[in-house]
Amino acid sequence: RSLIISDEEKQITAVHEAGHALLGVELEYSDPVHKVTIIPRGMALGVTQQLPEGDKHNYSRNYLDDQIAILLGGRLAEELTNGNITTGAGNDLERATEMARRMVCEWGMSDAIGPLTFGKAKEEQVFLGRDFAQSQDYSEGTASSIDQEITRIVTENYDRARKELETHKDELMHIAEELLIREVLDGQQVRRIANGLPIDDPVPDSTTGSNGS
Repeated sequence: RSLIISDEEKQITAVHEAGHALLGVELEYSDPVHKVTIIPRGMALGVTQQLPEGDKHNYSRNYLDDQIAILLGGRLAEELTNGNITTGAGNDLERATEMARRMVCEWGMSDAIGPLTFGKAKEEQVFLGRDFAQSQDYSEGTASSIDQEITRIVTENYDRARKELETHKDELMHIAEELLIREVLDGQQVRRIANGLPIDDPVPDSTTGSNGS
């Protein structure tokens, strides 16, 4: 069953999803925004859906950076518009951190760490009954460097997302306002708002005929 939320939570959710949606439109390497809704479903107060234009089997570093920035956009939008942050971004932060970790530890996408992988032995040795902490396959110094790189990736994308939302704050607020009115926006409507256009195509004036009458 759908949740029943207060007007205050609905406003926060609209701003939060507007942050995700606007970055999904503005960032170059992101998947196209398909739909944004603030209608609660299960435990989710709102959802921004992005759909790739075709099947994806490989992901570039630019694409992953944009995905992290988009995940952080909800929290940033709350902060920029309400001067406060909520627990609603918890899952976003978890996903952004995990994506950054995989960039560093699995996909060799950190220039500081290099084209190496870390942590595979850890997963295998757990099944042998060994202690989780003892199965780490790299030194404490390397672990510290990995932590620093994960922090750097998330922080840099957080700053990049902030600049984007600050630059387009009027569009951010417009998306949030339309979500409060309509509850659901499709990708085209979000893109029109982001480009400073009316949310819907203007209706032709039926009183004006081809003969000028």
